This record gives sequence, structure tokens and C-alpha cells, in this order.
Amino acid sequence: PRLFDAIATTAQRRLDGFKPQELANTAWAFACLDCKEPHFLVALAGASAAWMSAMTEEDLSQWYMVSLYYRLEWPDRSFPLS
Repeated sequence: PRLFDAIATTAQRRLDGFKPQELANTAWAFACLDCKEPHFLVALAGASAAWMSAMTEEDLSQWYMVSLYYRLEWPDRSFPLS
């Protein structure tokens, strides 16, 4: 958990340099690892919003699965890309 917190903190500082696939892959990886920090997923989703038109079907598919995970974990919260 501390390792993933450190990765999330470092990644969050550099999100403006991530490409669409990198954002989607990072979000999907954290969801697969059962990320319990919704703020990082929201930050990734927010950074991805600017790239929506450049996303591939695979990127969008990953984001869809991340949004499903988010809704299951935090049903009372709204996911930015939903």
C-alpha cells in the first residue's frame, strides 16, 4: 500500500505529461490492484477528459471498466467520465 501511495503521488504530479493510453493503463492497473483511494482515480479521469477524442476503443474500454469498479466501490459518488 505505501508503494502504491508513492506511485500515485508521483504520477499525480506528472499527469499533464501522460498520453491517453498511459492514463487508461494507470487507472486500470490501480483498479485491478483494488485501489482504495478514489481521489487518484478521479484525478486520472480528469486528466483524460482532454484526450477523449484521441482515445482508442481499448482506452475507452479500460475507462469503462474503471468506471464500473468506481461505482461498485463508491456507489454514492459520481465518476467524472460516466
